[in-house]
Amino acid sequence: MRIVTWNVNSVKQRLPRLLPWLDERRPDVVCLQETKLTDDAFTELFGDELSTRGYEVATYGEVSWNGVAILSKVGLEDVVRGIPGGPGFPDPEARAVSATCGGVRVTGVYVPNGRSPGSDHYNYKLAWLKALKDMVAPDAARAVVCGDINIAPTDDDVFDPEAYEGHTHVTAPERDALADLQSIGLHDVVRDRWPDERRLFTYWDYRAGMFHQDLGMRIDLVLAGEEIAPRVAAAWVDRKARKGKGPSDHAPVIVDLDEAPDGDIGPVVPPASAPAPLRGAKRLPQGSPAD
Repeated sequence: MRIVTWNVNSVKQRLPRLLPWLDERRPDVVCLQETKLTDDAFTELFGDELSTRGYEVATYGEVSWNGVAILSKVGLEDVVRGIPGGPGFPDPEARAVSATCGGVRVTGVYVPNGRSPGSDHYNYKLAWLKALKDMVAPDAARAVVCGDINIAPTDDDVFDPEAYEGHTHVTAPERDALADLQSIGLHDVVRDRWPDERRLFTYWDYRAGMFHQDLGMRIDLVLAGEEIAPRVAAAWVDRKARKGKGPSDHAPVIVDLDEAPDGDIGPVVPPASAPAPLRGAKRLPQGSPAD
C-alpha cells in the first residue's frame, strides 16, 4: 500500500499537476491539506476524475481556507470529519479527517500554524495537538497520522536553526506537543528510515529562491503506529513535484507499506543540487515560516 501526504496549497490551483501526478505515482491513499474548498465545491471541481481512477473520497472543507481530504483505492470506512470535542478558533476548523483504509486508521491533518509564540493561536495549536492525541490514542497501533504538522521535529529538520529563532514551528512547547502525540506509539517513519540525513525537507518558501537554494524545513510527517511502522518498505519525499510551473510550496511525502514499487529510492527524489549554506549565512523571507 502506498500512502501519501501532500499540502497542495489550493487544490483548485494544483489540479493540472495533481491529476497527472496521481497517474504517475499511483498512490493507494492520499491525504491532502489546504484544499481551500467546501465539500460540494471539491466534488464539483473533480467531477468523475477521481472515481475513474478508482478513488473513494472523504472531504472536510471550508470556503477559501484550510480543508483536508482523503482519497483511497483500498476502502474508506468509518469517516470522521474533524476532532470530536476538539478546540476551535473560536469555532472548529476543517483541519482533520479520518477513515479506515485497507485496515489502516488514517488521519490526515493540517495542524494550526501558531502564528507567533505565546499568541492565542499558538495556544490553540498546542490544545489542538492534545485533542488529536486523545482522538488517535485508542486505536494508535494501527494508526497513520499524516499531514502538514507545522512543526519541525528537531534542529536537523530545518536548513539553519539560527534562521528560525523566535519563530513558530521550532519552539520547545511545539516540539514537546509533537513528542507527546508520538508517545502513544507513533513513529516518524521518514526520519526513522533516514536518521542521519540533514537535508530532508518537505517545504520551501516561494520567495527569495528558497527552493532552488534548498533552504527548507521538514514539517510534513507520516507518523505510524506499532503495527504499521514495521511494514514500511520505503519512505521518501517526492521533490520532483515541487519543481516546474505552478507547484505547491510543499512536496508530497510517500510511504510504501510491505513493498516498494519504485525501490527504496529515498530520502529525497531527486536530491537537491545546491550546496548546503553556511550556518548564519541565510535568513528567512519576512513573514516566514510556513503555514
